[in-house]
Amino acid sequence: MKDKIFPKVPTLVLVITNDSTVFLKDGICSAYELFGGRCQEVKNLVRDLDLAKKEDGTPLCTVSFGIVSSRYGFIPADYTVMKYPAEEVASTPEMYEDLQLRKDFIGTIFKTTSTFDRIILCLPRHMVEMILDADILPEGRVIAVTSPALKERVEAKDWMFLERKGARLGNENRDIIMDEIVRLSKF
Repeated sequence: MKDKIFPKVPTLVLVITNDSTVFLKDGICSAYELFGGRCQEVKNLVRDLDLAKKEDGTPLCTVSFGIVSSRYGFIPADYTVMKYPAEEVASTPEMYEDLQLRKDFIGTIFKTTSTFDRIILCLPRHMVEMILDADILPEGRVIAVTSPALKERVEAKDWMFLERKGARLGNENRDIIMDEIVRLSKF
């Protein structure tokens, strides 16, 4: 894994996950507020990164959160959205491919990620495969929480591989990610 792009500035972290069939609100709200279920573990990681401090009391990092939504494509978690039918939530390789054709979430991720020191992917196997095939993310800057079937491909790009645990992340992986961001932020 590579060190920070600019050592003397705050560590920039982007966390990416996909939507859930568990909708927490009706009406208009942020994507962060809308999705529960498998998104909750990832939301907790984002919260923990956002609240974490270095030994000197300064913020550990600046964290951004993006969600691949089956209706809206790749969006910032603070983007205003509305609930949609749970059956529209992509859950198969064919649905992920269709989402890419309709919303180009991979292109949007590519345009969004260039300034981040770490990009944390908490996505289904096929979405990570699509991102690997598109070769859009930088070597040495990604933590991929995904299927063991992708371990060799992930590590070949000098990315950190973590096997998916729990609904999307798992406590052990959360701790490993926090340790990596602490290590990275010492520079």
